[in-house]
Amino acid sequence: MRRAGLGDGAPAGNYGYTNSGYSVYEEENERLTESLRTKVSAIKSLSIEIGTEVKNQNKMLSEMDNDFDSTGGLLGATMGRLRTLSRGSQTKLLCYMMLFALFVFFVIYWIIKLR
Repeated sequence: MRRAGLGDGAPAGNYGYTNSGYSVYEEENERLTESLRTKVSAIKSLSIEIGTEVKNQNKMLSEMDNDFDSTGGLLGATMGRLRTLSRGSQTKLLCYMMLFALFVFFVIYWIIKLR
């Protein structure tokens, strides 16, 4: 069975399809394949850049987490010192108030005794 364009004189690059229109489809297919290849290459490079950025962001988040942990420990120690200081100053304040009350009591007692 013989097809149109198949014969001894057909060029080898067209696979025997000389004037039938298949070469147009082949060229379009090659163009689309090349377009797809460039798009895949662009997506590959973009995904590699995204992976690098994610690694950098994770490293930065880890460092921030460590900084916050150390700051939290420092803040906890400072709050403990403030509690200790406030307990001591309240005791001191209470002592001053009792001495003042005793002083006022003795002054009032002395005023009443002198009348």
